[in-house]
Amino acid sequence: MTQEDKENLKERIIAVLSGIYDPEIPVDIYHLGLIYNIDIDDDANVRILMTVTTPNCPVAETLPAFVKEKVSVIMGVKSAEIELTFEPAWSPANLSEEVRAELGLDDGYNFMDMMY
Repeated sequence: MTQEDKENLKERIIAVLSGIYDPEIPVDIYHLGLIYNIDIDDDANVRILMTVTTPNCPVAETLPAFVKEKVSVIMGVKSAEIELTFEPAWSPANLSEEVRAELGLDDGYNFMDMMY
């Protein structure tokens, strides 16, 4: 698999991840910053390192399996492994500037108030 093939596959993976939404926040998991790393080896095996917004998030048990299911069926993916981590812990700093603006968040806003 060439580097170009890997980049094309990564773009397709990101497109799929961008369609999976956090159940508590109206933002997809990719732009929310829950995806820490997407690694694709030369045989098209995909390894994704991800987190959830808090360790006691209600989907901490099910979201990684759902991500694996969705990524596994992408054309070109041989296998998918999802690793859930809490280090480093997710924070609102993970949000892109575009998402912060879309949600109407500024530096003085307590993002966590939105979740509970």
